[in-house]
Amino acid sequence: MKREPNFENILKVLKRQQPDRPTLFEFYLDNGISQRLTGQKAKSAWDCSWNYQMIIPAMQKAGYDYATMHSCDFGFPVNRQQGRTVSMSHGVIKDEASFLAYPFMDPDKCDEGRLAKAEKLLPKGMKIIVFGPSGVLENVISLVGYETLCYMIHDDEKLAERIFDAVGGRLVRYYERCLRYDCVGAIISNDDWGFNSGTMLSTDDMRKYVFPYHRQIVALAHRAGRPVILHSCGNLERVMDEIIDDMKFDGKHSYEDKILPVEEAYERFKDRITVLGGIDVDFVCRSSSREVYERCKAIVDKTKCVGYALGTGNSIPDYIPEENFKAMLRAAYPAFDF
Repeated sequence: MKREPNFENILKVLKRQQPDRPTLFEFYLDNGISQRLTGQKAKSAWDCSWNYQMIIPAMQKAGYDYATMHSCDFGFPVNRQQGRTVSMSHGVIKDEASFLAYPFMDPDKCDEGRLAKAEKLLPKGMKIIVFGPSGVLENVISLVGYETLCYMIHDDEKLAERIFDAVGGRLVRYYERCLRYDCVGAIISNDDWGFNSGTMLSTDDMRKYVFPYHRQIVALAHRAGRPVILHSCGNLERVMDEIIDDMKFDGKHSYEDKILPVEEAYERFKDRITVLGGIDVDFVCRSSSREVYERCKAIVDKTKCVGYALGTGNSIPDYIPEENFKAMLRAAYPAFDF
């Protein structure tokens, strides 16, 4: 039986209410799975971020109540050698001169109507959840380089502040523009903050340079009546209270078993914030389809999806075994197949 999308289910999950049926959440589906689901051929490596003509039918067929995407081509491009991994030490802004020379994009000039076009393709009951071209800290690290940024915060605090403002202010405006569209039901502020052992910057520096812009993003979305999800990898133990009580995110995504298994995260935070996904990508890749199904079914049965939606700890990359992806979805959507 076909599973019809109904965005009200993910809204109930984000309000920590019981949805009408088991509900799924994923940050995004990579091209490989989307191509299998739709029979379409990806046009670029980044179709999973912007090609709504593939994203929408793929996520609908897989049983999601929404589709995730970038709203436009706005971002903070850095020319570097492309590959599966990218050095965090590389950057293009080193000093005042290189900061002034960097061609920052204007989000007001990048909106080519992608959301308006996507809205026309949305099936009844489905909405868009917009995510950004990475977040405040990720983009600053990309522009400056991690090591250089650490030195800059110590040696040239004012320049560091200006770079964070140049990035953070533009991201706030990006989301503000997205929220003008009725088809946008929620937003994801996606910004990796941590290593396995803690945050990339000290908690004081996170509070000073990073959190103020996320606070603004959440506030403007709430004023528009939309919930906000934080997607952030790493060990955020020391800042969880601020994520919940200060920035006031509605949901938190990205979990790893070696940091905090999602089952434990749910028990600790279920009364304060919605826990999304969390089935460790490594577990989904390495386990049998039976093991994946049993773990996923157990957390669906335990939570009843009150303040929880089923999905991975990060996303669906092309290297996840297809049968294991299916096994995860069947824990919430027994008839799923492709």
